[in-house]
Amino acid sequence: MSTLTLRGVTKTFGASTVIHGVDIDIADGEFVALVGPSGCGKSTLLRMIAGLEAISGGEIAIGGRVVNDLLPKARDIAMVFQNYALYPHMTVRQNMAFSMRLRRASKAEIERRVSDAARILGLEALLDRHPRQLSGGQRQRVAMGRAIVRDPKVFLFDEPLSNLDAKLRVQMRAEIRLLHRRLNTTTVYVTHDQVEAMTMADKIVVLRDGRVEQAGAPLDLYDAPANQFVAGFIGSPAMNFLPSVLQPGGVLAAGVHLPLGRVPAAAAGTAVVYGIRPEHVALDPAGIEAEVTGVEPTGAETLLVTRLGGQDFTCLVHDRVHVRPGEKIHLRPDPAKAHVFAASGAGGRLT
Repeated sequence: MSTLTLRGVTKTFGASTVIHGVDIDIADGEFVALVGPSGCGKSTLLRMIAGLEAISGGEIAIGGRVVNDLLPKARDIAMVFQNYALYPHMTVRQNMAFSMRLRRASKAEIERRVSDAARILGLEALLDRHPRQLSGGQRQRVAMGRAIVRDPKVFLFDEPLSNLDAKLRVQMRAEIRLLHRRLNTTTVYVTHDQVEAMTMADKIVVLRDGRVEQAGAPLDLYDAPANQFVAGFIGSPAMNFLPSVLQPGGVLAAGVHLPLGRVPAAAAGTAVVYGIRPEHVALDPAGIEAEVTGVEPTGAETLLVTRLGGQDFTCLVHDRVHVRPGEKIHLRPDPAKAHVFAASGAGGRLT
């Protein structure tokens, strides 16, 4: 079983602690994305799993075996880096076979595994080329092929698509997900792009300042964020937040009463934060008046940026809306989709 378990994992650099007692359980064959803003510790955590960074406390276990003191080559993992890390003087074939040659595998086994990986990744016609003769997407496929031939217990991806253009990123996302389905290898994928995480992962772990804010299935985090930080990080465009006060049946936000599908148990008059995603706000002549400050059409959708009671407020509609900055529109947030967060402390979700 290629499970991966982190228990109370910490990392310190001198007097500074950057990873604070992280606990994560990854099942055999699961695809898990580590996400969070820059500096949250996701790449440091990945490097500790790989053995490239020593842990300061806790345990990391792969397949039930604690690997804290094992060298990277003894952990049976394969890592794909952001910058491909290919040897420029070697051909594609030689790059993919290099780790197996170091392990003194037989020539027949090396040839079989390289051929299998090349067929899976569509690299058969490129095996005799050098990295300088390849596009960015082709180089990333070679990096993945080098990982595949090792047949590891765990794949580790460190922001592998960040150097690619937008169209190629979408294509490579689909290819990596398809590759995971074919190989069913336990995978940990680090990204700062929450869209990548939402579309690829079985489970997302959201990190902030070296701590786990929430872990769960992508749509669970989208529908039921644990706190305001997760709510603002998961989902694109980001959730709207309005400082509010609880009232019977809803909240008073931006000078107007907004109904709620479920009202938290806190007393009326309590200061809270009202949250609603742009896609859960509709245009309605009987709705709340807002002034348009920006219009961002994409063809299939239109993002309307408005000012509501002095606060920025966005609305995503699936139509072409012909309005201009300065004009007034009327908005209707869906009460059943609204969230209420504590105004103080960690901003935990109240409903």
